[in-house]
Amino acid sequence: MGITGFIKLIMAFFLSLTQIFTPVDALIQSGGEDAYFSEWSASDVFDEDDYIELEKTPGEDFVVLNLADIQLSDTKMYDKHGTYSMELITKLIEDNDPDLITLSGDNAWDSVAYLDTIEFIDSFGIPWAPVMGNHDGEGCISEFWAAYNFIAAENCLFQFGPKDMGYGNYIINITENGKIIHTFFMMDTHDSAEYTLEDGTVIEGYDHLWDNQQEWYKWAVEGIEDLAGYPVESSVIMHIPVVEYLDAWDAVSMDSDEEFGSINPAYSSIASGRKYEYGGMAPVNNGFFDLCKDLGSTKNIIVGHDHVNDFSILYEGIYLTYAVKSGFGSYWREDMIGGTTINVNSLGNASIEQHYYSLIENGWLISYE
Repeated sequence: MGITGFIKLIMAFFLSLTQIFTPVDALIQSGGEDAYFSEWSASDVFDEDDYIELEKTPGEDFVVLNLADIQLSDTKMYDKHGTYSMELITKLIEDNDPDLITLSGDNAWDSVAYLDTIEFIDSFGIPWAPVMGNHDGEGCISEFWAAYNFIAAENCLFQFGPKDMGYGNYIINITENGKIIHTFFMMDTHDSAEYTLEDGTVIEGYDHLWDNQQEWYKWAVEGIEDLAGYPVESSVIMHIPVVEYLDAWDAVSMDSDEEFGSINPAYSSIASGRKYEYGGMAPVNNGFFDLCKDLGSTKNIIVGHDHVNDFSILYEGIYLTYAVKSGFGSYWREDMIGGTTINVNSLGNASIEQHYYSLIENGWLISYE
């Protein structure tokens, strides 16, 4: 970062001091985090208070633009990485005219970058809905602090969600003429956890959805169907992929033993994209994918986390999609920068599109860091 960027960072820090400490004061005044979470029981009746509703324009697709792993630090926010990231996001919004913007985690590092990212996304005046990634809260005062600042943003739909499930488990129902046609489940896959294997070995790895989150998801799927009077298709947006992403890749890759690379053209009707890293999954299968299959509602799972994977594969009835990385924080590939749209039609069916932007044509930074 040059001297100009350093000066901007210092100025931004002092301008942000009130915003930085407001969540801390709010936490003290409220008596703790519990005041911000709702109580939940599987015996509760699902009703209109349990979701956010957005109305779709009849005859037009409801367009959701997902931004993945922007992940700018305080220093990168004020150098070329921040400039290019904001230009990219602006271009994605201009080109796709979304009705909703979602962020699939690792939204920013560090307090000032977090506040700037929130302010920037909110400035477009479009409803937006983030989930937490494994790095959200790092470099900040706390993950609660990050969540509180989402809540404070004018156009952000984020909700803390039920107690003891992490930060930000909430539901967005898309309606047309007042009828629910599609549901977006926004879920927190947390960061890391310890696991005890069958032989007694204790290992640490990435976390994922907890048992109570899966119970809440099942309760909501069934509750939405009861409320609507018919099955409602849904999509899950979260950060860390389920382990079945690896099985899906193995099923359609060029060679059954090929860990990285391209998809066999024979499967081009159900699969697209590339795989350049193994994948940061939990070391054990938590059963969420099987639950989605059993309930039959979710047809799309969209994740971030692995910056240089961008495949989307129909696997056992569910599209498993890596959202395209949307910022120049952390590591990235120059040919895998852009965003992902989820387009919901009047029948409630969702289709996925990946969008890429050429750094060379736009004169942007050309590098793979």
